[in-house]
Amino acid sequence: MLHKSNVLFIAEMSANHLGSLPRAFEIIDAASVAGASAIKFQTYTADTMTLNLPSLAVTKGHELWGGRSLYDLYEEAHTPWEWHAQLFEYARSKNLIPFSSPFDLTAVDFLENLNCPMYKIASLETGDLELIRCVASTKKPLIITTGATELAEIEKLVSVVHSENNSDLTLLLCTSSYPAKPADAHLRRIATLKDMFGVKVGISDHTLGIGVSVAAIALGAVAVEKHLTLLRSDGGADAAFSLEPNEFEVLVIEGNNAFLSLGIPDWQILESERESRRLRRTLYVVKNVEAGDLVTKENIRAIRPGEGAEVSELENFLGKRFIEQVKMGTPLSTLQVTNRETLQK
Repeated sequence: MLHKSNVLFIAEMSANHLGSLPRAFEIIDAASVAGASAIKFQTYTADTMTLNLPSLAVTKGHELWGGRSLYDLYEEAHTPWEWHAQLFEYARSKNLIPFSSPFDLTAVDFLENLNCPMYKIASLETGDLELIRCVASTKKPLIITTGATELAEIEKLVSVVHSENNSDLTLLLCTSSYPAKPADAHLRRIATLKDMFGVKVGISDHTLGIGVSVAAIALGAVAVEKHLTLLRSDGGADAAFSLEPNEFEVLVIEGNNAFLSLGIPDWQILESERESRRLRRTLYVVKNVEAGDLVTKENIRAIRPGEGAEVSELENFLGKRFIEQVKMGTPLSTLQVTNRETLQK
């Protein structure tokens, strides 16, 4: 799928619309200006996620949502389904790829009617093989986040995707904690996922800042997902680990730089290095000398630029004699000196 850069930069809206459709449009505007490739939504309701029971709650010690009823949390955070068509249309008008994470089969049917161009499976749905099979059967690009998922479970879901003849799969490395600590990112696992499953790999990054995402790109990530809000101080369920628009713009710039910096594995002097190569130290005559003068460390020296004999040849010149007058500042060469045999005679 075509997008604006070599890396797919996904702006995750999630709950950052704060229940306001105009604010959701503003976030789409901000994502476009920041250079995002895509804007991602989440398609669920509180009723499709859980039951309205106080006993079904986030553990009290959780940093952001401790003790909250799951039903209340999802009721606050969900994106109303009646917004989706408008949000998709507006995102496309801003040259963004609009797509979503469905959380049940009814959401897949709903998104298919909106011509959703690709899908993402969230980390906590990686065990729902029926959902994964349904999405994979659309034959559209599929992104699956691997947070809180065992390798054996990833192997199983990859097999399900391939069994539906869907070869456009990207796995996202993810630490499913909010916010996540950089020390828990374990970016070397990008290579693990690539080697084990032979698919594209990216990152869903819940850490603060952009350092982890940029490092992931340097290690081979081809997709980066970060939550985007207008201002963290506006609050909301996801605000604490979301980027503001100017930060997302820096992520895109530096992320693309990281990708470009990967270059090629072959070792060669680059065209951009030619002048630096020319300025390397080489051997020069640093005092005026006459024919017959001994070559010494007082009259030849390694200086810049690089037009004389190599510095490593210094010992081969010492003790010989100049066979002609040479002016200070002349690059030293073997044509200006005798060899030792002549000197001995």
